[in-house]
Amino acid sequence: MRIFDPHIHMTSRTTDDYQAMYDAGVRAVVEPSFWLGQPRTSPASFFDYFDSLLGWEPFRAAQYGIAHHCTIALNPKEANDPRCRPVLDALPRYLEKDNVVAVGEIGYDSMTPEEDTALAAQLQLAADHGLPALVHTPHRDKLAGLHRTVHAVHASALAPERVLLDHLNETTVRAAADSGCWLGFSIYPDTKMDEDRMVAILEDHGTERVLVNSAADWGRSDPLKTRKTADAMLAAGFTHDDVDRVLWRNPVAFYGQSGRLRLDVPPPEALHEGNSILRGGE
Repeated sequence: MRIFDPHIHMTSRTTDDYQAMYDAGVRAVVEPSFWLGQPRTSPASFFDYFDSLLGWEPFRAAQYGIAHHCTIALNPKEANDPRCRPVLDALPRYLEKDNVVAVGEIGYDSMTPEEDTALAAQLQLAADHGLPALVHTPHRDKLAGLHRTVHAVHASALAPERVLLDHLNETTVRAAADSGCWLGFSIYPDTKMDEDRMVAILEDHGTERVLVNSAADWGRSDPLKTRKTADAMLAAGFTHDDVDRVLWRNPVAFYGQSGRLRLDVPPPEALHEGNSILRGGE
């Protein structure tokens, strides 16, 4: 079984997670830039973070045979902070990087006017740079947030088939499917979706344009939820081809629209800028 986790925050995870993911069949990941749990206080902190997504994290992933790409954006939560909004002006130089396969996470957190502005600007950046967009739908008032998101997408220069609406659930899946966008589902231990609910959605809506991710981060989350969803699909009677479509071919098709997706993992370098994942020594 081959698995592509299309949304996971490996910066927050350990090398043990990389090993466990590889053992479970994960061979590729996309890591969206996102909020780190406490407010950043200047654009410079974003730039160091973006640089790590382009350098250190692919290096770590390669040590375990996993292809690592990222998405870059000003996340919706911090779009409300005037200290962070200058990040928007610096995004074009990052969106030119080969390992960036989408603009994201963008979207809504609290559905403020500031978030409207940031979302519209970054959808335009995606169109300008020939990239798809990974859109975070809000965790609160989900259906209203989904409708507002779809309106913004349809008002933009970016075609819906180049947009992935993430963090969907039973409340939002129908409207999201009708929008023409791709459908993303985050599988969590306690919140959002779980494996059984995901299987029920797949039974109702099919596997077309559906991506499943773990969204594992610094909170309570599980980087093996993609594999657990695959096992639940098989137990429910889905075929191995169905599993491969949802957990490999669909994310490859979506992020492949960037023209930058490279799934072969080169032999890992021993060092990245003089640093190693090893500890200890003589």
